[in-house]
Formats: sequence, structure tokens, C-alpha cells
Amino acid sequence: MKRAAIYSCVPLMKDHWPIKKALTLSDVDITHPFLTLSRQQVENHIVLHMTTEQQEHLRTQGQIDFNARDDDTGKMYVMKLKWRGSYYNLIGKWGRVVRGKGLDVGQEIKIRWENGCFYFSVPKQQIVAVPPIRMVAAPVVQDHWPIKKILTLSDVDTNHPFLPLPRRLVEDHILVHWTPQQQELLRKEEHVNVNARDYDTGEGYIMKFKWRGNFYNLIGKWGAIIRQKGLGIGKEIRLRWENDCLFFSVPQERYVATASAMDNWPIKKALTLSDVDTNHPFLTLPGKAVEDHILFYWSQQAREQLRNEHQMNINARDDHTGDTYLMKLRWRGSYYNLIGKWGKIIRGKKLQVGMEIRLHWDNGCLFFSVPQL
Repeated sequence: MKRAAIYSCVPLMKDHWPIKKALTLSDVDITHPFLTLSRQQVENHIVLHMTTEQQEHLRTQGQIDFNARDDDTGKMYVMKLKWRGSYYNLIGKWGRVVRGKGLDVGQEIKIRWENGCFYFSVPKQQIVAVPPIRMVAAPVVQDHWPIKKILTLSDVDTNHPFLPLPRRLVEDHILVHWTPQQQELLRKEEHVNVNARDYDTGEGYIMKFKWRGNFYNLIGKWGAIIRQKGLGIGKEIRLRWENDCLFFSVPQERYVATASAMDNWPIKKALTLSDVDTNHPFLTLPGKAVEDHILFYWSQQAREQLRNEHQMNINARDDHTGDTYLMKLRWRGSYYNLIGKWGKIIRGKKLQVGMEIRLHWDNGCLFFSVPQL
């Protein structure tokens, strides 16, 4: 893979540890040991420095073994980086690292790649974990609804009803109020029943929190709530935990979506390793961006067809050349894939990791642009 001048990986002299992460509940779970890392950070600061052979192996096999060194102790481990689509998992000896270093939720891990080796550090002075007595979320008086989310297509699908919530928000504003026994039950069983109440109507429900790695699903009566409240794409749901109950609210006046007129290119993305793989050509786009700036302009019938069939043919136009392509938008749950002629576009425009693609929807067509620097 060529490394063009447009690559902007942060030099080590500027930031000795370009990847930093506060450990979450799933990161320190020794029953299913893995460390979840952001795809963009991994590809910008690790994969970019691998050899061409290593990159090709990761691309074709979906995982790669390498040496990892604990910068604090000097211990070496053979670890494995596994590509999971929108993120990467570090596995292998991660469980031993968690036990050996006594890692806990909130501690900060720092990571870098140097001389063909994966270095990591969890300095004692950098511990940001809060002792149990201080593990408190922001008081409700400061933010009555600490969790807010704009509903997407998958959130309001009554055929497969579940509401995915970001792991960090759930752990910071819900699990932090649970007893250690409840937290341990969720960690071991991966799901826990909870009482939920509709703040707008006062109705109560028995629901279930299900841990899904980097996010949590709220299931149980979610389908009934979608139908009863007439929930649709773009509505905002707010949540908080109070008195051992999950409260939620969907104010009717909060139906929002950002009009693309405010930005000619409302969707922008730095291309990743998987985006430019001509062996399995597809462009991955975030679910929220697609639903706010593309599906928002579709007819109700078109959105319903996408929901039922999970994919739709669309016209796409290269804004630079004027070339038009018949492509397909495929719904994958929390994200969408653009497929069809994407491999041809990669080759024709010589797309590479780090290049920026911009997209917008206009007059029934998906326009895209890759500025040449």
C-alpha cells in the first residue's frame, strides 16, 4: 500500500502515545477478555506503520498476530489484533494483562506502535478510576437527561425491536448507580431485567439491558413503545436512571434532522483500510449520518422498503467527473455499506487510506467527492 503525502499520522515526537482510552466494563471482563479499540485510531496509528505484508494479511484474514510489550514492566506478550468491522479487538493474552495489572473501569491505557511492536502502558499516576464511594454521575439537577439520542432506522424497526445505547453513556450514567452485585450479574449473564417508566405517560414496563460489547441494547417492550408512541426517525429520546428505575422521554416537539443545506457535504469520512479493499469492495458509513442526511429525504415508502429488504438500489454521481453509477445502499444495523460499483471507483480514482470522501443527497441521487490534494 502506497503512503501518499496526504497521510497525516501523528509523529511520535508530538504524541508519544497517540492512542489513549479509558477502560470500560467490557475491557476488564476476564470472562470474555478483549480490548476494544477505535478503527480509525488503529488504522491511523498502528496499521499504517505495519509492513505491506502485515496489512495484506490483516485485510484478507481479518486478524494478525504480533508482539506486545508492557512499557511499565517490560513484559512481552504474543497478542492478536482482530478486525470487527467498525472497530478492532485486542485479544490473546489480554485477560492475563487485566489480572496481572489489576486493571479496572476508568483506568487509562496508552498505546503506540514502534519498531514492529505494540507498546502499551497504564501508568499508576494516570489512574482516573473513581473509588466506589465517589462513583457518582452528574447530579440530575445539572443534567436532568444525561443520555440523549436521535432515533435511527434500526431504533424504530418493530420487526427487530431494540434500542442500542453507547457503552460509555450507559456505564457513566446508569451502571454507576447500580450495586456491585447488579454490575457483576450484568457482566456474567450479559443481560439484566430493569424497571422502566415512560416519563411522558407514566406507564411502567419490565425491560432488559443486554450487553453487546461496545454498546448496550434495551429490549423487552421496546417494540410496544415504538408503536404506542409512534416513534420515527429523527425523534429524540432522553434517558436517566433514578430510584432504581430507567426513565425515558420523547418530547413531541423535538423532531429534528440537520438539513444538508447547512453544509454542502454533510457526510465526510477519512477512508480506512476496509474502505479501499478491492477484494471485498464496500464503503462503510455511520448509521446516524446516513439516516440524518440521506434517508431523511427519502419517501416513507422507500424507507420502508429499505427496512424490509435491508438494501436499496440508488443512483450515485461523481461530483468531479460527472460519472454516474448504479449502486446499492445496504443496511447493516448500526451502519450502512455502499456497494455495487465501489470497487470500480476505488480503482478509477486510486483511492487510498487517509483520503477524505464527502457525500450528500440531492434530487434523488447520492453525490460523492474525493478532493485531490
